[in-house]
Amino acid sequence: MGSKKRNSSSVEEEMEDHKDTVVSNPLDKKKMKKDKKANEALSIKPMERRKKRKALDKERRRSVASENEEESKRPKQIDADLVEGEDRAAVAPSSNSGLPEFHIGVFKDLASMDGKVREVAAEAMVRELQEVQEVYERIDNKDIVEGGLKLEAEKDDGLKNCAPSLRYAVRRLIRGVSSSRECARQGFALGLTLLVGTIHSIKLDSLLKLIVDLLEVSSSMKGQEAKDCLLGRLFAYGALARSGRLTEEWIADKNTTYIKQFTSTLISLATKKRYLQEPVVSVLLDLIEKLPTEILLNHVLEAPGLHEWFEGSAEAGNPDALLLALKLRENISIDRPIFGKLLPDPFSPSKLFSANHLSSLANCLKESTFCQPRVHSLWPVLINILLPEMVLQGDDAASVSNSLKKHKKSRKCSSSEEEITKNFQCFCEVIIEGSLLMSSHDRKHLAFDILLLLLPRLPASFVPFVLSYKFVQCLMDVLSTKDSWLYKVAQHFLKELSDWVRDDDIRRVSVIIGLQKQSNGRFDCITRTKTVKDLMAGFRTESGCMLFIQNLTNLFVDEGNASEEPSDQSQTTDDNSEIGSIEDKDLVGTVGNSDFLKTWVVESLPSIFKYLKLDLEAKLRVQKEILKFLAVQGLFTASLGTEVTSFELQEKFRWPKAATSSALCRMCIEQLQLLLANAQKGEGPRALASGLEPNDLGSYFMRFLSTLRNIPSVSLFRTLSDKDKNTFEKLEEVENRLYIEERNCGLSADANKMHALRYLLIQLLLQVLLRPGEFSEAASELIICSKKAFVVSDLLPSSGEDEMDGDATPELMDVLVDTLLSLLPQSSTPMRTSIEQVFRYFCDGITDDALLRMLRAIKKTFKQARHQDAEGEDDDSDDENFLGIEEDEDDEAKAGKMGESDEQTDDSEAVVGVGEVGKGAPEASLVSDGESDEDETSGESNGGTDNAVSVEVGNEVPEASDDSDGGMDDDAMFRMDSYLAQIFKERKNQAESDNAHSQLVLFKLRVLSLLEIYVHENPGKFWLCIFTDIQKLPY
Repeated sequence: MGSKKRNSSSVEEEMEDHKDTVVSNPLDKKKMKKDKKANEALSIKPMERRKKRKALDKERRRSVASENEEESKRPKQIDADLVEGEDRAAVAPSSNSGLPEFHIGVFKDLASMDGKVREVAAEAMVRELQEVQEVYERIDNKDIVEGGLKLEAEKDDGLKNCAPSLRYAVRRLIRGVSSSRECARQGFALGLTLLVGTIHSIKLDSLLKLIVDLLEVSSSMKGQEAKDCLLGRLFAYGALARSGRLTEEWIADKNTTYIKQFTSTLISLATKKRYLQEPVVSVLLDLIEKLPTEILLNHVLEAPGLHEWFEGSAEAGNPDALLLALKLRENISIDRPIFGKLLPDPFSPSKLFSANHLSSLANCLKESTFCQPRVHSLWPVLINILLPEMVLQGDDAASVSNSLKKHKKSRKCSSSEEEITKNFQCFCEVIIEGSLLMSSHDRKHLAFDILLLLLPRLPASFVPFVLSYKFVQCLMDVLSTKDSWLYKVAQHFLKELSDWVRDDDIRRVSVIIGLQKQSNGRFDCITRTKTVKDLMAGFRTESGCMLFIQNLTNLFVDEGNASEEPSDQSQTTDDNSEIGSIEDKDLVGTVGNSDFLKTWVVESLPSIFKYLKLDLEAKLRVQKEILKFLAVQGLFTASLGTEVTSFELQEKFRWPKAATSSALCRMCIEQLQLLLANAQKGEGPRALASGLEPNDLGSYFMRFLSTLRNIPSVSLFRTLSDKDKNTFEKLEEVENRLYIEERNCGLSADANKMHALRYLLIQLLLQVLLRPGEFSEAASELIICSKKAFVVSDLLPSSGEDEMDGDATPELMDVLVDTLLSLLPQSSTPMRTSIEQVFRYFCDGITDDALLRMLRAIKKTFKQARHQDAEGEDDDSDDENFLGIEEDEDDEAKAGKMGESDEQTDDSEAVVGVGEVGKGAPEASLVSDGESDEDETSGESNGGTDNAVSVEVGNEVPEASDDSDGGMDDDAMFRMDSYLAQIFKERKNQAESDNAHSQLVLFKLRVLSLLEIYVHENPGKFWLCIFTDIQKLPY
């Protein structure tokens, strides 16, 4: 190699130097040499020398012109094209050499941006060079050809058996892979691959030597030039690996050293720069796929430098070495100590994904972020080992049927499935949570990317491992701040997660439970998204709903599995989450953090039906499951343990280990009332003449309630007073009698009336449990109405209380209307639904007195209410004492929402009667500290009262200040107490006045709703004269 080496920029110079070059005749060369000697012998005078030179140039131009004319007459194999702004030139054979011509214009096409153009050019180049080489090998006297056909200076390149054109092409291709112009690297590497794989005259030792010599990095090279040479060597080695020549050489000679030399050379190249490691390993992997196991064992693994490279990779954090080790172990299937600490010895997936070994590989896996945003090639290989293609493909379908079968032993997993589950759990805990999520943003980004790679083959049973506490917290922290660096990454992950769910209810349930469990039921609130809401709106099948209900029940009962580490952003609120959100902020304050999740569970159950469309029978089955959960958790407690089995129902019922709070019990009762009301409004035909079981959720609830009350170890969640207990039992008995009579009546008007009355009795029964001591009287009156409406000898046992003289007995509808009106102010939304249903079926028999009482209630005007004394006062007229408006009923403003607040207080002493409205100034009364705090809060909106009080206090400040200066005596302290009592009294009176006024307006609106029902059901009885006064009302 005595010639001077040329860098990558000489590729274009080479093309210019040899453009339009025609190999001359040897006789012409001799003539030129003689002319040159003659010129040297001539006179050295400048003028003579110049004349001689002009004559020679003229003769030379004439010779070239004649040759160009002959060339234009020959047929061309390749179309004329521009190369560097001029016509392509071809190496033309001489008349003596007899070699086919080789068009060097193909090198321009090899750098084209179009892949198809590069392929065509590479194939054309190989085809022409193959013809040239075949002709060259048949020539006996090769010295004549080599002496007269020279494209480059004489070089000792080791390609002595190759034609000059082929030698030139090989050198040109090697230099071309270092060029960064357009797609030169790809095109020239493709050409080199095809050429080396097709023409075996190119010796591998010579080729490897040429690659090093032509692309050697010298100390004088600048950064980009050195990088081009290193990348050129990488592409050249890649072309050699893909050509298949190494395998052919081994087949020809088992003792060849080319494979060891090639592997060692690549490992040496990988150690030069970090960015070369992954592509070098990729080249080796291409080679490994083509080699049999014997070559891998005796040649690749024995290559110099490989063992040392593996030894230091674990500590240095080299993911490419780990990738190569995994692929080699996969192909040889034999344990070798050469892999060092990268792979366990002996190798097995369980040992590879053990906690200790994963900890040793953590650096390798964390360093794989250098190629972001692309995911390193190591991860797909690891995932293939972690989750094989066949893993648990039938498990998700089997888990549905198994989860819905009650009192059945869970299916035992095979040892391989248990091993895969354990490996996956360990991988998520050590790598995802322990290494990536606890590190930089780049590594958190990598964690999201890895989980996205896992999704396509992830079984639904593995979702809890993915949606762990740390990952969900990271997801919420990122999504709660739009300016965060990973915000779009987290958004993309949620989108892919939702797409992964699709129509698979098992996945849907797993994702919803995972997100809410780890966020304490507030994922949508904290992230300000509608992820959980949209997922819950996607249920379409009965089986999916049943699975969701079962998982919610387990989440409620198995509180030990719930997250006990609240998020830093737990107080974030969100108005977007309509399903599964906590509507009442006051309720949120009353329950602890541990109850947030249970609150979401209770509120989510009835909301399933918002977007669900099922037939009546399927819907009833889903409603029964929800009803059983709400009834068990809201109405009952178990005195012996946390599990009770009902042999009559053939079911096992469970309670949380910690006692359920009273707030949650009240919420369960309210949701139960709402469920029954919705069922009453949306139910189909209740009973058929044939006596088939009706679609009646109310009757099912009463039977279920009676069955659980008969279990000795089960009791109501609160102890009732004797009066409330008696009322509760009477309501049960009357409902049962009405149910029997309703079934006997078949399809009739009386059956509809009994059905509506039954549901009102059920709502009243739940109200007795919800608010003891307030509904006993109304319940007694309703029982009497039931007796009068349906005269059945054994409907109710006779009692002295119910017996009244015939002349003194009021009309049934008068008593019923009075009872309904007395329930309206205190009723919840579900109870008002039942009241309206009862009124709808009974209003055809309403009396004039009842209508007038309703109209008088509407016409009542509000004046400041007074407080009742402890001794009480005489009641007003009987037609005005039926209305009671409670002090605290702010929740009625939320009528029509999914649930109602449990903040309705039991302060029954603060009841204002309609008959007492406007009958004098409020009497002075002291209030307790708790009431004063509440009233102080409630009265903050009244500026007039506050101003008046402020003035009053301001007048006394100097005196109080004087006393304070000299020390307060007992008299001064008593005076200060009286001042404070007066302030609190004024605020309480004003707050009561505002509350009573708003409640009176709500009550009138409810009465108007009843009148609207009456007008709609009885258009012929619309007495215009009675309703003229209504037009004068401001409502």
